[in-house]
Amino acid sequence: MTAAARESMAYVAEVDVGVLGDAQRFRREVMEPCRPVVLRGAYTHWPVVEAADASPETFRTYLARFANDLKAQAFVGDPGIRGRYAYDDSHEGFNFERVEMGILEALERILANAAGPGSPTVYLGSLETDLFLPGFAADNRTAAVPPGVSPRIWIGNASNVACHNDNFDNIACVVAGRRDFILYPPEAVTDLYIGPIDHTMSGRATSLAAGAMPGDKRFPRLGAAAEKALMARLLPGDALYIPKLWWHQVEATESFNVLVNYWWDGFRIGPDAPDTAMMLAMIAIAERPPAERLAWRAIFDHYVFRPHGHPLAHLPEAQHGILGSLQDGNYGRIRAFVMQLLRGR
Repeated sequence: MTAAARESMAYVAEVDVGVLGDAQRFRREVMEPCRPVVLRGAYTHWPVVEAADASPETFRTYLARFANDLKAQAFVGDPGIRGRYAYDDSHEGFNFERVEMGILEALERILANAAGPGSPTVYLGSLETDLFLPGFAADNRTAAVPPGVSPRIWIGNASNVACHNDNFDNIACVVAGRRDFILYPPEAVTDLYIGPIDHTMSGRATSLAAGAMPGDKRFPRLGAAAEKALMARLLPGDALYIPKLWWHQVEATESFNVLVNYWWDGFRIGPDAPDTAMMLAMIAIAERPPAERLAWRAIFDHYVFRPHGHPLAHLPEAQHGILGSLQDGNYGRIRAFVMQLLRGR
């Protein structure tokens, strides 16, 4: 993607950071509309942001207060990839190595690389702070997220993380460096040329096309996705809310970068997840004849997606049976019925 194309993108809307102080307001005004928003300067008061703002060495001293000896998997890339972690040309492997190292060891390598132009790049991502940095979460809080949700930390040199989506709500806060996010709505999935869902860099399928130059003949539909793209540019202390299933490509532009994020599902009732339902639907429906798939789409729309409202709105609520509110015990009834069907009973 050219610099001119980026500059022509619409920017993600900014909202009052006051919504972060009230979980119910945040849910109502930010999460339910399912649109990304920027929360400018929301976390400049965090101790970790203040430490990183002072200097990388002050950040290292701050992190050492919490770090333990557990090892994590870091991505290590040759200088030639310039921090663009991706598949190799065959799409069978990747263009980086996975190396086990402790968080402080990784940080030392990242800081050393930052001081030497043309060095390899190291990227340590998605570390659950309760596991690797006990006590960090209590020192850096946000009221918008449920109390039991542990933040994760991402530390690295300049990097460009392949476009992907997540099945969780996400608040991402820049701690050090700068980050550009390019976001695409869920309906852009067809135009992004998504790769395998069971052979990924870090658990989520990625776009093979996002980041390609305009006119790339391998991806003729990419232009349609680019028309829907939004840009967010974040500085330290800024945050971005990314709704679940929104595709996002993340570029950390400085030689030393840190981000903290929270993942959670603000609308989950029980242990079941939409991804599970989709996988089951793939084996139950995806290879049936096209006309039958259209028929099932109509039934799914009626009972699940409900564009015209509740499927039994023409009857009194007392007659809705298991189609009544899931909060009234119907979640358990439906789940038990499905489990019986899966067991062949």
